[in-house]
Amino acid sequence: MRVIIMGCGRVGEQVARLLATEGHEVAVIDFNPVALQRLGPDFKGEAYLGVGFDREVLLQAGIERADAFAATSSSDNANIVAARIARTVFHVPKVVARLYDPRRAEIYRRLGLVTISSTTWGAGRIRELLVHDELNPVFTMGNGEAVLLNVEVPPQLVGRTVRDLSVPGEVLVAGVTRDDRGFIPTLGTVFRAGDLLHLSVLAAAMERVEALLGLGQGA
Repeated sequence: MRVIIMGCGRVGEQVARLLATEGHEVAVIDFNPVALQRLGPDFKGEAYLGVGFDREVLLQAGIERADAFAATSSSDNANIVAARIARTVFHVPKVVARLYDPRRAEIYRRLGLVTISSTTWGAGRIRELLVHDELNPVFTMGNGEAVLLNVEVPPQLVGRTVRDLSVPGEVLVAGVTRDDRGFIPTLGTVFRAGDLLHLSVLAAAMERVEALLGLGQGA
């Protein structure tokens, strides 16, 4: 996969390194030569000096054959302009824009752009760790509206079924790991001692999950 990344700050650099390490073709664009130096001599991708929404710079970076584009600069406006050009002019299949101001997210979604708000995600993650310290999310979906949890089945649920832990639209038992083997359960699957449950949970339902799992009782 060929990926173009606009912005070589800490986020852009890390994304570029991760993708390059995985074997993808990566091209990074930044107008600041000092920022591009972050990549170092061991970087396996390409670096281009220029504005990330300049047509000529994008063409040099190979946007016409790009499979994905990520706008990760420190400017919301620059990110959105670049993302729209990548999507509407060059028809790049996958386009993601970093967003600092979460209040703009809905506007950009209406434009058909996928945005990642580090502000919203970070605030939600901190809240989770402070309020629900016994439930440590391993993956956050969207801007934190839903999370994936790994929880060892509590004693009171041993012998009960997946149906007893399921709440439509709020709590889903997405998988179970038993004896080092994972599987997707049915509503009738019976929990056994030692089961590791993989739960997909609406963030607003975390307290309900704690109650269902019996966490914090007797504290």
